[in-house]
Amino acid sequence: MLELLTAIVDDHPIVIEGLKTLLANEENLRITEGFCTGADLLAYMSAQPLDLILLDVTLPDISGIELCKKIKEISVSTRILILSNHTERSIIMQSIQNGASGYLLKNSSIDELRHCIAEAVIGNICYSKEVMEIISRPDRNEMQGAPRLTRREKEILGLIAAGKTSQVIGQELFLSPLTVDTHRKNLIQKFGVKNVAELVMAAAQQQLLSGSAKWINQ
Repeated sequence: MLELLTAIVDDHPIVIEGLKTLLANEENLRITEGFCTGADLLAYMSAQPLDLILLDVTLPDISGIELCKKIKEISVSTRILILSNHTERSIIMQSIQNGASGYLLKNSSIDELRHCIAEAVIGNICYSKEVMEIISRPDRNEMQGAPRLTRREKEILGLIAAGKTSQVIGQELFLSPLTVDTHRKNLIQKFGVKNVAELVMAAAQQQLLSGSAKWINQ
């Protein structure tokens, strides 16, 4: 049986090590590397092709959803399985549109992961059971067009709407500008918009900004 050259991409090294351990005895997989950034993965792939990538959505330098596109530009045959805690239907569907072969939540079982790997290898799209339920029954907020935001995302969205830069937001929330930029990209993705101006407008239309959006109409 041919071994699939496999890489794991996640912003938490402990997750990478955990997956390596979990998959160490899989006869059809050979874990070649683990990466915490998209840039490191792409640099590696420029010299070494990969058969399979287990990819998180949240990375410090690029959204995993956007990274799917870049991976496919380098290697169309590489299969990508998203492993994430994000449960938004829009993120799941955008991942598949950008080239992922499947989407699993991080609480999925090893059997679900094995199954999705097997399906991806033969060219099928596969989801974990919980993701299938999300796809078939979008929640009320998503049906109304309002994405589900974390408390941190709401804070950053309000500060973005107030016209503050990533540097200033980072200082106020004790975060690095890079972390703020990652949240900014995730917000743009969740709202399905192209830039910050459209993000603020969409959030204002959905009444998610309260008083922080008053400057838009001034």
